[in-house]
Amino acid sequence: MSTDPGRARAEDPATDIRAALEQWRLDFNARRSVNICGLFAKDLRYDFRGLPEQNYSLLCDRLHRALSDATRSFRYDLRIKEIIVSGSLAIVRLTWISTLTANGSSGTHEEPGLDVFQKQADGR
Repeated sequence: MSTDPGRARAEDPATDIRAALEQWRLDFNARRSVNICGLFAKDLRYDFRGLPEQNYSLLCDRLHRALSDATRSFRYDLRIKEIIVSGSLAIVRLTWISTLTANGSSGTHEEPGLDVFQKQADGR
């Protein structure tokens, strides 16, 4: 998350989660690679499009490569369906909409997902 870790938290954790996801989308679309891994915990485990289980390092490497590739343009949009918060965990039902433009053509792909958030020791 590229927001200031010292900023005041919203009364509703779902508001913070929604803001963090939106900020990530804005950072990605603006190719601000310095902020691109801040949303993810260092102990991240995730499944993506049938690939073997991935981790924080693999994800960050892939994101940095995508953002540094001048021959392609990636853009993400986001549709949040539901945010469920229970204690220090939250589940987000969402759809990421990615658009890839390369060699003068573009294609859009919708990826429904279920993201799990956990409150970190620093309160984020």
